[in-house]
Amino acid sequence: MQLPQPDPNLPHLADVVPSVLSAMGVAGFDGPIPLPGEIAGACVLLIDGLGADLLDMYAEDAPVMAALRGRTLQVGFPSTTAAGLAAVGTGCKSGEHGMVGLSFRLPGADVINALAWRPHPSGRDLRDKLPPEQVQPMPTTFERAASAGIAVSVIAGAQFTGSGLTRAVLRGGRYVGVHALGDLAACVRSAVADGGFCYGYHSELDLLGHIYGPGATAWRMQLRQVDRLVESIVEGLPPGGLLAVVADHGMVAVDASEVVDVDACEALLDGVDAIGGEPRAGHVYVADGAADSVLAAWRETLAQRAWVVSRDEAIAAGWFGDRIGDDVRFRIGDVVAAARGSAGIMRRTVEPLLSSLIGQHGSLTPAEQEVPMLLAYR
Repeated sequence: MQLPQPDPNLPHLADVVPSVLSAMGVAGFDGPIPLPGEIAGACVLLIDGLGADLLDMYAEDAPVMAALRGRTLQVGFPSTTAAGLAAVGTGCKSGEHGMVGLSFRLPGADVINALAWRPHPSGRDLRDKLPPEQVQPMPTTFERAASAGIAVSVIAGAQFTGSGLTRAVLRGGRYVGVHALGDLAACVRSAVADGGFCYGYHSELDLLGHIYGPGATAWRMQLRQVDRLVESIVEGLPPGGLLAVVADHGMVAVDASEVVDVDACEALLDGVDAIGGEPRAGHVYVADGAADSVLAAWRETLAQRAWVVSRDEAIAAGWFGDRIGDDVRFRIGDVVAAARGSAGIMRRTVEPLLSSLIGQHGSLTPAEQEVPMLLAYR
């Protein structure tokens, strides 16, 4: 079976913040993406779910962003928000930062949901039991920049203030909680004008893609609003100001005829202790001695719908990057299933809401892996 591997010709999402800070002259950063010099203030704005092919396909709805379209980035595996935000916040790939999925196994806690910081599929908040700073102990790019004397701010939804994921991968900057596109734009403009570095985040394009499907009318209307957001920030850039717009993943519309319901298939549950990940990138944790049989069963049942590999095979293929932390190996499934085409690996009983969504992401297809990098400099 030919496995997809990272494209050596594409920069990684993890390269963006180090490259911007390097261009600002911040000590300790050396990014591989060339950027204009003499940068006095900068923002990395992440639009959740904005895949490169989606922006190219619907460029007429986003003329400002289309005009800024530059190089394409890859986001790594899994192509999901927890991993993408961690790549931005740490400057590392998932094998190092350890946010290996929407949900994954941790010692003493079984499987946790990294977005909600709760047991998966439900349970009480785990921030006290599992401090996010211990789950992801690497210094963030924001902490390092602040230590170097740069004013750093994180500008995102007020509802994410102090969340487990925020503390794990976005700590180190002054958190500015915003409520709508207007104050997101205003706060970014202010931070850049003051000569600082900020990270901005917008989530609603991804939300509507999940509910209605990428490219649906509601999604396209939201894309137009995002384009106006970017235009508002670009208009307010001061001399020496830089805006870099990126995304954490793309998205595909799942074909109902290509869905496999794990909860309704005994062959996929036999020998399985727990399942993490998401509908297009599953981590399967197996009982002692059952690894070979579970791998065989998942390969046979999913057939052409997914790349199904062992943990070691996924690591050898470079899915999680070149370096894998010892504690991160435990988080990766004994069996890893990455959906192909428009397939979905659902759990309709255990995860009814997640399984009902049209738009999904997480896997290794170009539609999920490739995101645009848009640059505006004044």
